[in-house]
Amino acid sequence: MPERTATIASRVGLHARPAAIFAEAAGDLDLDVTIARQGEPADDAMDAASILSLMSLGASHGDVVVLRAEGEGADAALDSLVRILETDHDAE
Repeated sequence: MPERTATIASRVGLHARPAAIFAEAAGDLDLDVTIARQGEPADDAMDAASILSLMSLGASHGDVVVLRAEGEGADAALDSLVRILETDHDAE
């Protein structure tokens, strides 16, 4: 299963606006994407398209998360999601 790591760039972490942007992008995919804090078991990963899951993840600025997806186009999808997480949406 393809996976990518990403460092949370938004100054407020993965909360409110950055979480909404990310959840919408993940939800638009024809793939099931999961997210977890680095070091947590894959079985504990949460639905990346759920804003509630993202908020409960509690990822702060500088935290590293792991994204996983399986299926056609998973690599490209994960690359685009990493770019979203590694952009400071609070600075825009």
